[in-house]
Amino acid sequence: MILFPAIDLKDGKCVRLKHGDMATATIYNDDPAAQARAFEQQGFEWLHVVDLNGAFKGQSVNSAAVGAILKATKNPVQLGGGIRTLAQVEDWLDRGLARIILGTVAVRDPDLVRQACKAFPGKIAVGIDAKGGKVAVEGWAEASSLGVIELARKFEGAGVAAIIYTDIDRDGVLTGINWDATIDLAEAVSIPVIASGGLASIADIVRMTMPDAQKLEGAISGRALYDGRIDPAEALAILAAGPEKARAR
Repeated sequence: MILFPAIDLKDGKCVRLKHGDMATATIYNDDPAAQARAFEQQGFEWLHVVDLNGAFKGQSVNSAAVGAILKATKNPVQLGGGIRTLAQVEDWLDRGLARIILGTVAVRDPDLVRQACKAFPGKIAVGIDAKGGKVAVEGWAEASSLGVIELARKFEGAGVAAIIYTDIDRDGVLTGINWDATIDLAEAVSIPVIASGGLASIADIVRMTMPDAQKLEGAISGRALYDGRIDPAEALAILAAGPEKARAR
């Protein structure tokens, strides 16, 4: 079970949003590379990065900051936001990314996702961001008519490494992960699912160790880490100890 610390990039800085609204950005670090190093030093083994400007613009915007992050940490990095073509996927993988997250293009052009999975085995994740149970695209600015499970099932057997499921209504507001919807998704598909949006406290970390959550690959944490609501050492120790010790807390 992996706890992915998040670096969301806006104008080259490490920020957190509420409900995906760019106007609500809180700057947590002017130096994303330093933040990446700090997460590695705290014991995290992966890093989740989102180019927020890129998600809205439809092309990579914070490339320099992502490049600095890749130089600053030995941890594998997964990146989403504004990646829409096979050429962009190949370019980022060549620059050292471990995994590319395709979101909007998964709705607009699912065949491209399948092509990417075939060309780059194990390197492609699908980001499914939902509001009111429906998939949102273009940096969450537009709603689609697609249901979450309906979209996820389009990629069964395609070689998708993971689905990153974000409940927009909970993102950045520390109300707890939508466990019911996340676990329903994990049970509906064979693709590993990563929970995102709302992780708020150590209680959510303990919840990750419960039997019904074992289908998940892990969860992403942003604001709770930055605000000190979750102690990294405690969280990682709980996940390493497993469900029996977590239930005894």
